[in-house]
Amino acid sequence: MLLLALDPQRGTPYCRNRILEYALAGAAPAELELQGRVTGQRGEIQVVNPLEPPDPLVAALMRSLPPPGKGRSGVAAQGWVRCAGQPAGDMYLEAAVQRGVLLRETRRFLGLVPCHRHPAGPRSYAAHVRDRYAAAERAGLPDHRSRALAALVAAAGLDRQVPGAGLTSRSVMRSLVHERWPAYAVYRNVRRDAPERSGAGRPVHDGAGGA
Repeated sequence: MLLLALDPQRGTPYCRNRILEYALAGAAPAELELQGRVTGQRGEIQVVNPLEPPDPLVAALMRSLPPPGKGRSGVAAQGWVRCAGQPAGDMYLEAAVQRGVLLRETRRFLGLVPCHRHPAGPRSYAAHVRDRYAAAERAGLPDHRSRALAALVAAAGLDRQVPGAGLTSRSVMRSLVHERWPAYAVYRNVRRDAPERSGAGRPVHDGAGGA
């Protein structure tokens, strides 16, 4: 999701930074659902298998979910995505930089506020990710993982920026948003922030620990 959303040359997202954070947060329960660790019922995330996943980043985000147990309820998916957005963005960007997948270029906005750009790094496989995603689209999004990713891409409004998304494909992707509850939680947060839309593609401002 991160590599699809970033311009590999400029190092800035194709969407607003906050929208990217929502999408990265939504990718965590989407991945956990694919692994059979959570479900989404009535707009709530519920843990059904407390065994932590092998990926340390997904595991860290899973720890913020209520554990399963008698009498325990889940947590609202929309609210969780909103709260987890900034931590998820911070963690995934930092991990990508540490692995050499992305670089980090820091500048000063108006000479004061640190701003980060994240162009492709020496170990980047962004082109491979985009090619693989385009191939999945051409094949009609044949598996659960590609459909979950396509739903998140559409929820973030990135279906015009990713490769291979023709009119028919974009229509399918947008319908998936309402079928996939993690993507729908992302979409509702994007819609909530709609009056504030501005500055798509600007560098990331590192104000209070922002991604």
